[in-house]
Amino acid sequence: MLCLHNHLLILPLPSLASRSIHLPFRHECLFSITRFAATGAAAGASAHLAPFAVEEYLVASCHLSPEQATKASKVISHLKSPSRPDAVLAFLSGLGLSNADIAATVAYDPRLLCTEVDRTLTPRLADLSDLGLSSSQIARLVLLDPARFRRPSVISKLQYYVPLFGSFEALLQVLKNNSYLLSSDLENVVKPNIATLRECGIRACDIAKLCHPLPRLISTNPERVRAMVAQAEDIGVPRSSRMFRHALQAVAFISKETITAKVESLKEAFGWSDAEVRTAVSKLPAVLRSSHDRMHRMSEFLISEVGLEPSYVANRPAMLTYSLERRLMPRYCVVKYLKANGLLEFDRSYYTAFQMTEKAFVEKYISPHSEAEPQLAEDYAAACRGKVPSRFRLQQEPKKAIQMRAVLDTE
Repeated sequence: MLCLHNHLLILPLPSLASRSIHLPFRHECLFSITRFAATGAAAGASAHLAPFAVEEYLVASCHLSPEQATKASKVISHLKSPSRPDAVLAFLSGLGLSNADIAATVAYDPRLLCTEVDRTLTPRLADLSDLGLSSSQIARLVLLDPARFRRPSVISKLQYYVPLFGSFEALLQVLKNNSYLLSSDLENVVKPNIATLRECGIRACDIAKLCHPLPRLISTNPERVRAMVAQAEDIGVPRSSRMFRHALQAVAFISKETITAKVESLKEAFGWSDAEVRTAVSKLPAVLRSSHDRMHRMSEFLISEVGLEPSYVANRPAMLTYSLERRLMPRYCVVKYLKANGLLEFDRSYYTAFQMTEKAFVEKYISPHSEAEPQLAEDYAAACRGKVPSRFRLQQEPKKAIQMRAVLDTE
């Protein structure tokens, strides 16, 4: 998008001086838009008396496709003159919107063309610039939701949301997933939800983080949000825990029946008791979002192959977040091979090897043995690609790993 200043007039001073001056941004906007509105009105006044062909106008002037124009024309069929649409297009162009941007905006909200520039759009532009928004930020807001941009309430919404999310850019990211925030009831919906979350010890910055994966959270019925908070506590994560935000994310917008089914699936996959499930969930609430199939494959590997106790896994659920084929299996193979060949203490923890960064793992388990086992690095790299060397074969490979290796071996 072009910067608005590229479209604004530079007014020369009267005969008092020969050099030009730039007006402040707000006044430049007002002057420029007034000029565009006047131009649009003049064009409408000089138009032929023939009936206004809305559909043709949408294609020729707004750059819509014929299909888009047909759909949009039904909404604004009452227009009898191009004067008001011309003024709106001039306004959008003055904001720096490209032809493609204008086409997308009009297709999304055809009624925008019916708006009075002087009475609605120009005052809104001035108010937003007074909030400190740049021309490009205002243009992006228009592109995101032109209908809500026109409403006076957008000003009070932005005054509340920008400090909450930390910046206009952060707010914009949330609005891309839930533009309804701009029309949500602040006093009866949003603010009560924020208060509930703050009562749970969730800081404003963390509320903003929650709104990225859960964009509808603060615009949802407050009773439902309170129910989500209760569900997060029911799975064993107290409000005082630093994991409470993650617990809320794990249970949000899913029913109690679904949560119960997830808990039973974990008990069946790992042989966990109720207490062990609560331990695992309290440390890693996101485990409730894992699929039944994935948890069974993890159990088959960690318990049946590696030989870890169910309680050990429950107390270290971070292992369940790692890739089975690309991380856990290759590293297990390396550590097991080194132990079998007397190159590593037999009691060395597999969990320690699993949780290391890739760089740290190579430095700790691969590089020190480059002379004694020159093929180790190559074998490890192959295992990470799914091609497990014969000397790394597992006793009981998970089914998916076997299928994956069979496919790779044929390539």
